[in-house]
Order: sequence, then C-alpha cells, then structure tokens
Amino acid sequence: MVAEANVSKQNLQRQRTLQTLRTVFMPLGQLLLFIVGSAAVLGLIVVVVAFFLSRSDPKIMQTAIAILPQVMIDGMVRGFLFATIALGYTMVYGVLEFINFAHGEIFMVGGFVGAGVAYLLMQWGLLSTLPWIVFIVIAIVMGMTVSGLLAMATERVAYRPLRNSPRLVPLISAIGMSLVLQDVVRLIATSSPLGFNARFETPNFGKPFQIASIPLGERAIPVQISPKAVIFIVAAMLMLLALNYLVNATRLGKAIRAVAQDRATASLMGINVNQIISLTFLIGGALGGAAGVLFGMNIGTVNPYMGFIPGLKAFTAAVLGGIGNITGAMVGGIVLGFLEAFVASYLSLFTGGAFSGASYADIAAFSILILILIFRPEGLLGESTTQKV
Repeated sequence: MVAEANVSKQNLQRQRTLQTLRTVFMPLGQLLLFIVGSAAVLGLIVVVVAFFLSRSDPKIMQTAIAILPQVMIDGMVRGFLFATIALGYTMVYGVLEFINFAHGEIFMVGGFVGAGVAYLLMQWGLLSTLPWIVFIVIAIVMGMTVSGLLAMATERVAYRPLRNSPRLVPLISAIGMSLVLQDVVRLIATSSPLGFNARFETPNFGKPFQIASIPLGERAIPVQISPKAVIFIVAAMLMLLALNYLVNATRLGKAIRAVAQDRATASLMGINVNQIISLTFLIGGALGGAAGVLFGMNIGTVNPYMGFIPGLKAFTAAVLGGIGNITGAMVGGIVLGFLEAFVASYLSLFTGGAFSGASYADIAAFSILILILIFRPEGLLGESTTQKV
C-alpha cells in the first residue's frame, strides 16, 4: 500500500510538472506561430502589390524581394520592443482593469537609469573592460529596480486613493503622473552631466551578424542583425517565460489571479489585496524598466519624452493581442512591429517616393487600434485564452 501511494504521488507530481511546463512554454509556440504567420501574410501582400506595380517599373519587384528579409528582421525587433512594454500594461489591467498611461514614462526612467549606469562605469574606466554580459545584467537590474519601485510609489500616491472612484478619475490621474514624470526627469537630466539627450554608452558588442547577401543588380544587399537586437529578442522571450511562470506556477501568481478575479473574495480568503496590487505594479514597472534599458542600448540615446509614443504603441499592441492577456501582449506587439516595418519600408517604394513610409508608420499603428476597437475589441487572443493575469 505504501509503495502504491508513493507511485501515485510521483505520478501526480509528474503531471503537475508537465502541466506547469506546458503552461509556461506554450506561449512561446503561439508567439512563434504569429511571427511566422505575420511575416508570411505581409510578405505575400508585398509580393502581390509589387507584381502589379512591376508592369510599369520592373525594378519594383526586384527591390521589394531583395529588401524583404531585412524588413522582416527589423519588424521582429520592433515588435519585441512594443511587446515588452505591453507586458506592463497588461499586468496592471489584468488586476485593476485600469490603463496605466504613466507606464511609458516608467519605461523612459528605465532607459535613463541604464544610461546613468553606463556613464558612471565610463567615468570609472570600467565600461571598456567589463564583459558585455556583465554590463547588460547590471544595467537591467538597476533599471528594473528603480522603475519597479517608482511604479509601486506611483500606485500608492496617485492611484490607490482613487481606486473606488469613477474610472475616468484614475485615468486623468495617470495622464497627470505621466506629465509629472516627464518634467521631473527632464529637470534631473538637464541638471546632470547626462543632459536632455543622454548618450547611452555601451561596451563593444562586435559587428552585426550577416545572415545572407541578396544580389540586386550590380550590388548586393546584406541581410544582417545587430548583436544588440539579438540580445533584445532573447531578453524579451526570457521575460515572457519568467512572467508566465510567476503568474501560473507560484503562490504569488495564484494570489495575483485571485485578486484579478474578485478582489473582495480574495480579501476574505486572507489575501492582502493592497500588497498584491503594489507587487503587480512593481512587476509591471520592472518589466518596463528592462525594456527601457534595452531600447536605450539599441538606439544609443534617451530623452525625457521618449516613452510617450512607444507607450501608446505598446498600449495598441496590448489591445490588439487582448489586453489583460500576457501572451496576447507579446503577440500584439509582434504583429504591430511587423506592420510598422512593412509600411515604413514599402510605402515609399510603392508610391514612387510620393509618401515617406517612416512618416506614415505611426498612422498605420493607430489605425489598427481604431479598427480593433470597432470590430474585435477583445483582441486577437481575447476569446481563445481564459487565463488572465
């Protein structure tokens, strides 16, 4: 009997482990599916449009095909940026059903913290000697810590007193906090050696990885990805896995899901609702801070207003994927990133230079937001996924 009980316990434990692994890693499969699907659909649209336009100019098809792989890579990198910021939006919304419009500024603060860490290491003469992986860990940990604590303080000061107010009131408070954080960081940055447009110094990451070389007439177009972009993508996937594990396989995650489902009942069951909400803001802010560090490292500069537009686009990505859904936030970011990259790269080509694609990429993003809100307000994964933060 004892042996049978031990075998039963082992089987139960094995089933629980498999269920946890399936829950944690399944979003990666969904993410890869949407990456491949988005690239394939948009690539097919590009080929079809180029085919019809090539009747008047045969070079259009050749150019469109030649730059297609690089556009896909750029879209994936841009999509992971939106996705990492959108995770913070979806964490807070899943618990409070509240849009934290100050999250873009939390992201910006993370970028400035990373730039400050890099500046100090450069002043101490350590930046050029540190291994790049050590630098990334230090910058991300500092950015996550400061941004997470700032998000938690913001919740305590600006949102908790208004929790039972009409929904419009905390929304206005969030917009106010966004403006306050912008000006406070601007004041600190302009009073420090960093300045308004702070340079984000980094160690030498090496040359870009060349994936292929596509011939175009007498020259060849390289298809390459920078080491910083690879780091961004890997870090974003690790954050997705870590967040899924936290929410679905830990006691804290169970408490977060309980508070998200019913705050009053969770409180009666002994869960400290205020503490869980504060920890949710801490986690969401930390994710935003990590995204800010990685973003600043990629573009090389940060400024106090850099979080506004990426924050709005990340909100669009969260709505597109299904706000309140972790995997949906990542999927929405990927789809939006591909769409922006394709518009930015091909609109000028297809219109003969009449329209600049880079200038109209923002219009494409917010047009998607309007269409989603009209035709599918629950988002891409709003119906198929019941598990929320």
